[in-house]
Amino acid sequence: MRKRNKYLVTLAALFIMGTLSACSNSSSASATSNDWNTIVKQAKKEGKVVSVGMPDTWANWVGTWNDIKSKFGISHTDTDMSSAQELQKFKSAGKSSSAPDIGDIGLNVAPTAKKENLLAAYKTKYWKDIPSWAKDKDGYYSAGYTGSIVFITDTKNVSSSDAPTSWKQLASGKYKVAIGDVSTAAQAQYSVLAAAFANGGSEKNINPGLNYFAKLQKENRLSTVDTTIENLQKGEIQVAVMWDFNALNYAHQIDSKRYKITVPTDGTVESGYAEVINKNAAHPYAAKLARSYILSDAGQINLAKGYARPIRKDVKLPAAVKAKLIPESEYKKEYHVKDNNVWNKETLKLGQEWKNKVTGAN
Repeated sequence: MRKRNKYLVTLAALFIMGTLSACSNSSSASATSNDWNTIVKQAKKEGKVVSVGMPDTWANWVGTWNDIKSKFGISHTDTDMSSAQELQKFKSAGKSSSAPDIGDIGLNVAPTAKKENLLAAYKTKYWKDIPSWAKDKDGYYSAGYTGSIVFITDTKNVSSSDAPTSWKQLASGKYKVAIGDVSTAAQAQYSVLAAAFANGGSEKNINPGLNYFAKLQKENRLSTVDTTIENLQKGEIQVAVMWDFNALNYAHQIDSKRYKITVPTDGTVESGYAEVINKNAAHPYAAKLARSYILSDAGQINLAKGYARPIRKDVKLPAAVKAKLIPESEYKKEYHVKDNNVWNKETLKLGQEWKNKVTGAN
């Protein structure tokens, strides 16, 4: 199981001081300097792509790695890491044969990675198909897939008819609610942001979300159980707030009929994960090829098979794959972070604000 199933994003680690080399290898070429034929030819020569935080079992990455192997003869290895660990690995490996080529990081972390000069810019041919909120204008990062905050109800613990369909309904329930560790988990942080949005807030004003959960805490309705598949399976969670693809994946692995997954009708947040290229990648062309393939129709369908919603809305999913996802019509009121730099800074202090305003609210 992927370590980032807990979405550990210890962002403070990203600010460890270090001197970055002013020069770079060929992977830091301009975003549009290499044509596709050159990339394929050179990637085949490299013969290998090394990723971090992109294991086989997450979002069906195995489908993409198998495709790249069969189509281009490029082998793959991965080391499972959180977003913060990935970028620290980019930094610590420097220019070496062991430097990772590509990683999968939260959009809220990506501005820091760019600021610290850790990434190579590369705009694939699918650049225009990616919404502006999900990409960097200079090509240093773009999301490959998205997730939105939803509720998952264990109907062994809560009647299906009582499963919440809105934040308002969630607040009036009698069950306990789990969201995970707000100080370190991006999933939990976006849950607070979604509650804020549904109650008039934004990344610039998170207080409505904190006040919402403070009310649940005063009613002794905030669960301290971590939102893992193991705890769901054991029946230790009544209602959890999490990414839609996590909820779908967990339910599928345990028993889909046991869980009711609902998108809050009064507001949710959609965000994404970006497949970023290390500026000092040991296999820079293979990294570019992988990023391009991930954004291709086949790559996007592979992600959807793993319950992740493709970032490219123009991709036609096979009926059987589309049926695995929550219908788009269920996402009635969806918010996108307008300023990832503001949200990035907010997440650094959100853990302390949670302690001050929520867990200390009884």
